Amino acid sequence: MTRIAGFSSPLLLGFDELERMLDRVSKSTSDGYPPYNIERIKAAGGSPETLCITLAVAGFAEEDLDITIEQNQLTVRGRQNDEPEREFLHRGIAARQFQRSFVLAEGIEVSGATLSNGLLAISLVRLQPERVVRKISISSKE
Repeated sequence: MTRIAGFSSPLLLGFDELERMLDRVSKSTSDGYPPYNIERIKAAGGSPETLCITLAVAGFAEEDLDITIEQNQLTVRGRQNDEPEREFLHRGIAARQFQRSFVLAEGIEVSGATLSNGLLAISLVRLQPERVVRKISISSKE
């Protein structure tokens, strides 16, 4: 991994994971398929911020899709099986596999996913962290 210049400062301690995350994002493949939207849903009052990732997955059934989260990386995979008993005279809609990944910030949780009319909607909630102030006691070595 190449060190990012901004992270080489001695004042930035413990940001190795952030550097790895940026490296992972820069290496992710993005061929543009499937197309997707990311939208912020207006929160009412003091409710947590809600986001929605919508992927266009026309032709995929629920059992063809897989959504996983590992180390703050949300991965959506799609795999369609060819049906050998079908004979195509023209095939313009390919049975295509895909993998689309999104890196989630700390505190963002997946609250659910729905598939409707060829659109896979993944709902995310940004939980507000509790602000904790700790007093550090100082001891002398006498």
